[in-house]
Amino acid sequence: MFVIRASHILCIVFCSQSFASLGTFWHITDLHWDPTYTVTDNPEGVCASNGARPVTNAGKFGHYLCDSPWDLINSSIHAMKDILPDPDFIVWTGDDTPHVPNEQLGVEAVVSIIGNITQIIKQVFPDTKVYSALGNHDYHPKSQLPPGPNSIYEQTTQLWQDWLEPESLHTFRAGGFYTERLLNRTGFRVLVLNTNLYYDQNNHTKNMDDPAGQFSWADEILTAAASNNEKVYIVGHVPPGFFEKKRHKPWFRPNFNRRYLDLVQRHHAVIAGQFFGHHHTDTFRMFKDSKGSPISVMFLTPGVTPWKTTLPGVADGANNPGIRVFEYDTSSLLVKDMVTYYLNLTHANVARARWEKEYRLTEAFQVPDASAASMHRVLERMATDHCHLQRYYDYNSVSYDLSPCNQACRADHVCSIREVDFDRYEICVKEEDAPSKGHALTPLLLSTALGLLVAFF
Repeated sequence: MFVIRASHILCIVFCSQSFASLGTFWHITDLHWDPTYTVTDNPEGVCASNGARPVTNAGKFGHYLCDSPWDLINSSIHAMKDILPDPDFIVWTGDDTPHVPNEQLGVEAVVSIIGNITQIIKQVFPDTKVYSALGNHDYHPKSQLPPGPNSIYEQTTQLWQDWLEPESLHTFRAGGFYTERLLNRTGFRVLVLNTNLYYDQNNHTKNMDDPAGQFSWADEILTAAASNNEKVYIVGHVPPGFFEKKRHKPWFRPNFNRRYLDLVQRHHAVIAGQFFGHHHTDTFRMFKDSKGSPISVMFLTPGVTPWKTTLPGVADGANNPGIRVFEYDTSSLLVKDMVTYYLNLTHANVARARWEKEYRLTEAFQVPDASAASMHRVLERMATDHCHLQRYYDYNSVSYDLSPCNQACRADHVCSIREVDFDRYEICVKEEDAPSKGHALTPLLLSTALGLLVAFF
C-alpha cells in the first residue's frame, strides 16, 4: 500500500513553489573576435592579436596567444542555446574587437564586428531580451569613449534598437548608458552603465568630475528605485578596484573609483547584483559599509576569448573560454547561484568543441546562495584555507592555470576582492606582505596540527 504523508505533500508544494520562483539568465563578455585568425603552419600569420608572439599549433577554435576566431564565437553562442535555450534574458558586457593597434581597425571595422556578433545572438536567441553594455574595445580609438554623442554610439543604437526600449535611446545615444524596467516587470530595474568613461586610459574624461553626468543620473535612478520599491541589477564592462593578476593595477581613476563606491554604499539596499567583465578572469568584488559589513557583491564573468594578456607583470594571463548562467529569485532578484561552463581549448582543437560545466558556486564553495554575505564567507575561507584558495585560483583562469597559488598570489587575489577602495587595498597588501603573515598558521593548518598532536599523544 502506497501512503502519501502530509509532510511529503508540503515538501512537494514547497519545492514546486521554490522552483517556480527561480529565474535564469546568461552572462557573456569579452568575445574579442579577431577576423584575421587563420589556421596555418606559419607562426607569424595566425592572428593579428598575437602581439608579435609566434603562434604554433593553432587550432580551429583558437589559440591562447590569439583572440577568438569566428568558430569560437559561433560555438559559444550555440553552446548557450544548447545548455539553456530559454533564459529570461541575456547580459552581454562588451569588448568585441581584437587586441590590435588602432591603425589596424577603424570606426567601420568596430561597428561591423559589433554588428556581426549582434546578428548571431539575435539569430540564435530571436525572442530573448538582451541587456548589452559597451566595452572599452567597442570604440575607435579603443578606450577613448567620449562623454557625448558620436557616430559609434549612434550606429550601435541602431544595431541594438530591437533590444532597447524607447526611453533608453536618448541616454544611450548621448552617453552609452541606459536604464529600463527589467523584463518590463514592476519592481525590477536594470542599470546599464558606460564605465569606460571612468577608465584610466580614457583621455577624454581625465579632467572631468562626472563624465556625461552618469553618476548624477545613476544616483537619481537609484533614489527613485528606493521610492518605488524596486530592486536593481547594475551591468557594466570596466569594473572599479584592482586587477587580481597584477598588483597595484587599478582600472578607474581615483576620483571615479571613490564616486562609484559612494554610489553603491548609498544605494546598496536596492542593488540586488552587479555584473561586469573586462578581466577575462572569473572573480568577484566585495563592497562594504563604513563598519566593514558586506553590503553588495560584483561578479566578474570570464571572457570567451582565450587571449593571453600582454600586460607587463602578468606571468600567464590566458584562460579557457567561459560563459555563465545566473540563477535568481524572481520575487527579490537575489542571486541564488551561478554555473560556469567552459571549453577546454586544447581538447577542442584536437577532438571537438565540448562545452561543459566547470562548477556551480554553491556546490564548489558550500554556501547557500550568492548573496553578499555568502560571497564574503567565500572570501574569508579563501583567506584562511588554502584548499578554498586553490579551488578559486583554478577557476580564476577557467581551469587553464592550475599552478599553486603561493603567498604573494594569495595576497593579490584576497586584497583585490576584499578592498575595492584604493587606500584600503594598499593597506591590505602591506599587511598581507608582512613577514609574520608568511609564517602564521591559518585556522586550517592550526586545526590540522592540533589534530596531529592529539593523535600522537
